Amino acid sequence: MCVIFIYVNSNPNPGGYKLILASNRDEFYARDTQDAAKWANAEHVYGGIDLEPGREGGTWLAIGGHGGVFKVGALLNLTGEPKPRNAVGRGMIVSNFAASKDDCNIQGYNSELLSECTKYSAFNFVSIEIGSKAPANILLLSNTPPGLEHFAEGKCYGFGNSLASAPFQKVINGRQRFQNIVEDFHSKLAAAPTEAMHNMQADLVTNLKNLLKCEHKFWPDAELARRAPNWGEYLSALNVSVPSAGYGSRTHTVILIDGQNKMHFYEDTMAGPDPKGEWRQTHIEKQYFQNENSTTQLFECSKI
Repeated sequence: MCVIFIYVNSNPNPGGYKLILASNRDEFYARDTQDAAKWANAEHVYGGIDLEPGREGGTWLAIGGHGGVFKVGALLNLTGEPKPRNAVGRGMIVSNFAASKDDCNIQGYNSELLSECTKYSAFNFVSIEIGSKAPANILLLSNTPPGLEHFAEGKCYGFGNSLASAPFQKVINGRQRFQNIVEDFHSKLAAAPTEAMHNMQADLVTNLKNLLKCEHKFWPDAELARRAPNWGEYLSALNVSVPSAGYGSRTHTVILIDGQNKMHFYEDTMAGPDPKGEWRQTHIEKQYFQNENSTTQLFECSKI
């Protein structure tokens, strides 16, 4: 189980953002994972990495920036679907997309993936490509059944572990709360003096993290009950917690890209097997430039 909310605007107003993203990763607490960082084999890419034996190198969420173009990929399981025999690991779907340096290849990448998507277990793949010469591309590829949908920039979207045509109640309600946060930020931005921008960003990040940590159960939910008849109520909150199964929302992520191509990557992730215990907090700030050779990482910090 996972959830992601996004707002994309390739030409934001001063002080605004090209990308506002908030996402939860729901996974077994014991699954071995690397925290968000710059990738050793693709230094323009940032994200966590799956270290599960047989799945090493894959990821659930990553962002790559190259030559003024950003590629964001996120993978969400489609709950309750049968697993194909000899199914191929899905994590490299995101890794390969985010690491690609080909401009404007999002359509081709998804078209090729669509042609072979049935070899994977059921998934939703959210992909975003943001440049400066054309409107951003936002695509959702589902493989059960196979389909590819396009979404326009300038709106707020939410995706989860069901088809976009039958969203869970937590996605419907979470998307509305996300939209309220984004609209409130834009409203305040229009009237804010320049010196207030830093505090506004901090408030935006705090509000998005609070959204991701919401434990309210949006239940009953007919679609979730159909897909997960035994666990539906446990999975109906944005912040999932199933202590008896050692499973839940173990990572909260917020990503911002401003109008000058500065990226902020915030991650809160569990430091141990107890969701009520310690959490590691990572903030990566990186300034991207049109000239790929001028790309500079400003700082990266991690603390408990």
